[in-house]
Amino acid sequence: MSFGQGGASWGPGGDGTPDWAALAEESAARARRKKLLMIGGGVLATVAIGAIVTTAVVTSNSGKGKADKNASQLPAPAELPEDTSAPEPSFSSVAPPPPPDPKEFISSAEKDKAPITVDGFFPGKKLTMGDRVHLKGATSSAANCATGTQGALGSILANNGCTQLIRATYRKDGVAVTVGIAVFETEARAKKTADQASGGLASLSGGGVDTFCRGGTVCLRTANSYGRYAYFSVGGFLNGKRVTTADKDVYAVSKDLTNFAFRQIHRRGQLQASQAAAEPNS
Repeated sequence: MSFGQGGASWGPGGDGTPDWAALAEESAARARRKKLLMIGGGVLATVAIGAIVTTAVVTSNSGKGKADKNASQLPAPAELPEDTSAPEPSFSSVAPPPPPDPKEFISSAEKDKAPITVDGFFPGKKLTMGDRVHLKGATSSAANCATGTQGALGSILANNGCTQLIRATYRKDGVAVTVGIAVFETEARAKKTADQASGGLASLSGGGVDTFCRGGTVCLRTANSYGRYAYFSVGGFLNGKRVTTADKDVYAVSKDLTNFAFRQIHRRGQLQASQAAAEPNS
């Protein structure tokens, strides 16, 4: 007869001696069960890893198929021309000639061939400079340059070979200014005349402008040159008042008109330079 207590087996003799054979068999059975469990867990782990690997492979294969499909839909690369020996465009290393200098055409009578007229230098009935409007009065043109001068200027013009003197008078707010342009054969003669200037230009009345700057009245006089042209001005008050350095209005009108004369001379050179550049054999 045997009693089980605490997992131990006791022999049939009832003397408390363990049944060693039974215990050994029981231990061996437990060891076999544990081994089987461990082996079973390994199998399950192996199966799980295999499933994951299989899934990864299937997924990878699915992406590869999609990539192959997308690649098959891409356009074919452009075909390169077989002949790549075509010549490249060439550019001339010779720089184009510079445009003509306008001053060249107004520095000598040899190039300055455009007609010389009053309207060419002083066009229209008024002159607008910014917000300042100057009304034009009388004009004149003379081959005898001395007739349009006062004092020593006439002989200076004649001695340097003046061929024509053009004058125009403008008025603004009680101030009148006559501006004159004298023509010479060369730039050197015009410059010499401006440097030697003495006396002055004679004021030109008429065309709504009364006599001014005559009879010894003190007026503002200027002299300058550009190219083969010397240009002069005489300006003062229409009421005969003498001009002083404080009379800014007279200085302003005189400056406007002398600047305009310079620009008209320069424009004459620009027009002839542009015409020469447009000619095929220039």
